[in-house]
Amino acid sequence: MLVKSFAAAVQGITATIVTIEVNCTKGVSFFLVGLPDVAVRESHERIISALQVNGYKFPGNRVVVNMAPADIRKEGSAYDLPLAVAILAAAGQVDSSRLDKYLMMGELSLDGSLMPVKGVLPIAIKAREEGFKGFILPRQNAREAAVVNNLEVFGVDNIKEVIEFVDGKRTLDPTEVNTREEFYAKQEAFQFDFSDVRGQENVKRALEVSAAGGHNLLMVGPPGSGKSMLAKRLPSILPPFTLQESLETTKIHSVAGKIGGGSSLMTQRPFRAPHHSISNVAMVGGGSFPQPGEISLSHNGVLFLDELPEFNRNVLEVMRQPLEDRQICISRARFTVNYPAGFMLVASMNPCPCGYYNHPDRACLCAPGAVQKYMNKISGPLLDRIDIQIEIVPVPFEKISDQTPSEPSAEVRERVIKARAIQEKRFESFDGIYCNAQMEAKQLHQFAVPDAAGLELLKQAMTRLSLSARAYDRILKVSRTIADLDGADTIKTSHLAEAIHYRNLDREGWGM
Repeated sequence: MLVKSFAAAVQGITATIVTIEVNCTKGVSFFLVGLPDVAVRESHERIISALQVNGYKFPGNRVVVNMAPADIRKEGSAYDLPLAVAILAAAGQVDSSRLDKYLMMGELSLDGSLMPVKGVLPIAIKAREEGFKGFILPRQNAREAAVVNNLEVFGVDNIKEVIEFVDGKRTLDPTEVNTREEFYAKQEAFQFDFSDVRGQENVKRALEVSAAGGHNLLMVGPPGSGKSMLAKRLPSILPPFTLQESLETTKIHSVAGKIGGGSSLMTQRPFRAPHHSISNVAMVGGGSFPQPGEISLSHNGVLFLDELPEFNRNVLEVMRQPLEDRQICISRARFTVNYPAGFMLVASMNPCPCGYYNHPDRACLCAPGAVQKYMNKISGPLLDRIDIQIEIVPVPFEKISDQTPSEPSAEVRERVIKARAIQEKRFESFDGIYCNAQMEAKQLHQFAVPDAAGLELLKQAMTRLSLSARAYDRILKVSRTIADLDGADTIKTSHLAEAIHYRNLDREGWGM
């Protein structure tokens, strides 16, 4: 008897429907074809045990299983459930008339209980697109898949529940999630707030400008000056997710298996802070079993690199292209996948190996030339992609002990949201451009043209401070953002002056 059940394979952040065809005939053998990997082939033993424990018998006939399309590699243990149900149906132990209405995924334990799987959100989206009535999966993944409307999502604990449901002997209650209500209810719950920060007003201003325009930022300062503390509070002033951004980000984390059990949509922008020992593949993604890297897990959020010069130079260099293109293409001999990588890069570093170059109270102990050698660990092309470079000095005792509350993140965030709204309207006719940091030469000449006084100031700054030519565009982008925060239609000299202040590392002789 030939029976078909349906599952899905995830490639990148999209899913492809997999048809599991099972033919049960006379004989004694088992064949599994369709490019399965080791984990899929091992499902045979898990299925036998799960069926036996729950009172069912694996057919003793000749069983041939084909997983179509056969040219797509099937990876992981999530195919256990649809394979087991299809095998029982082909043996005549289960009614097969309802199998074409439901897509199934789930890993089986030896006792038949279902374990959570990865990538259920893109699979649920594909199931709705293909017209399936429902999606049967482990209960731990049910809320994640239930954010997709017009699709019945059934979370189950054991294979016996699925078999009885398919056989018409049991009813399952669909998992329902009020996506919009949950999404908007959890957008304001931040662990860190700017009100906790004492002093560092100029750095908080730089973070506000960075958030308002989507600019990459580098903080340079001695140990204990608050670089990491400030960076952790940046998500609290970023504009809230749109529903589309949240769905796209959740898909990436779903594929990577980063969505916690019982969770649905992500409601806050991601903040990723990998250790400096990270490898190239872990940063950009890929591997034998393709997975999103840190730059993709940071999509629509922040990638924070603490102690930037300590990262392997090759790891930093592989980020150059994603910083410009906002996506990463992983090409291997057998596959090519694309992952989104539209992140804000925020980095911090000490000014020298000992950490006290330019410190107001402590002397630098580094040898001559050591500061410049330390800075040279970061390539010019990478620095070229960082719009704001600001020095941080330690907070004096008077500021640390001051009990006056600082400005909370909510107030800063309001200004950032207003500035982003101006930019969204400005770039509504340009595809793929949503904030000032993404402007190209055409948009710069159209929206970031300073007046005569501003041009003269910029000329003097580049001459006197020996600013590099690459700083010119960055200064114009940042000054446009500062003007948006002020609600100004044109770029004024004060906006340019502040933007020039944020190019510390471009000054000739810095660190010499």
